[in-house]
Amino acid sequence: MTSFQTEKQIVRAFYQDLDAADEQAIPGVLASHCADDLLWRGYHPFDEIRGPAEVGQRFWQPLRNGLTRLQRRMDIFMAGRNMFEEDATWVCSMGHLMGLFDRPWLNIRPTGKMAFLRYCAFHRVADGRIAETAMFFDIPHLMMQAGLQPFPPQTAAHLVQPGPMTHGGLMFDAQPAEEGERTLALINAMISDLGQWKSGLPLEEELARTWADDMIWWGPAGIGATYTIERYARQHSRPFRASFADRSGTGHVCRMAEGRFGGFFGWPNFTAAPTGGFMGMPATGKAGEFRVIDIYRREGDKLAENWVFIDLLHFWQQQGVDILARTTEIGSP
Repeated sequence: MTSFQTEKQIVRAFYQDLDAADEQAIPGVLASHCADDLLWRGYHPFDEIRGPAEVGQRFWQPLRNGLTRLQRRMDIFMAGRNMFEEDATWVCSMGHLMGLFDRPWLNIRPTGKMAFLRYCAFHRVADGRIAETAMFFDIPHLMMQAGLQPFPPQTAAHLVQPGPMTHGGLMFDAQPAEEGERTLALINAMISDLGQWKSGLPLEEELARTWADDMIWWGPAGIGATYTIERYARQHSRPFRASFADRSGTGHVCRMAEGRFGGFFGWPNFTAAPTGGFMGMPATGKAGEFRVIDIYRREGDKLAENWVFIDLLHFWQQQGVDILARTTEIGSP
């Protein structure tokens, strides 16, 4: 068994205190669980924030003010060694933050109804505290729940996304080391095949090397989710590749796995220049950064599910389009 139980408990205690705290107490909760020089990487417009008090004041307090009675609904919880740092342990959770959208957040008009903010967070634990966090959340999906249309019609479907079909993603207990090793090896093989767009195989054959035929790709709002290799190739992968040139190599800050689940994030993962057609937006020819979190479920020797977080607000900001400001202005009374 591979045990990351100490690190898991540190993050679980942080979540318990954070989720139970009233709004005014949040900066203090972060200060008690996180390093003084915490590096927090978030979805645009938050980007990088330094220090626990700043994270509490700039992100958590406004979010909790907007989404009242907030609940954390986790679907995946895992920990592992970062393959790029021998001594670094990261703890990852994924799910939704659900609340009542009672007050504006990021100038998005409230609905007074339930709202789900899809999220994934990686936490590096060192010396008994959270030293580094990458937390991505699907702001465009929240905008869509509020009746806004941040992007043109997407190529696939976007829903409130469920957790793993097997319901085995909450790995609070230690997992067999060999299972995590198999998962990480499969993710690495997929990145070698798929991550550079240079395998030389027809796309469906390339995918079938590491993906189950009935795979599900749970993509972000603006792109959507798609089911089976054939539909994934048609509804996302092939159009995406056709819409970009000059893709860089893949670079990750953290890549790890535990049990049958694994994932990674980059800052950025890669850069590419849009040549037209992506998300219905015009070509700019200007290289932009793709900040991405990917979480995977392995079934046997194939990848079966993939939850994807892409900071599309940051990408389009680099192309000269402020999606958040443009859409919330249109949606204002």
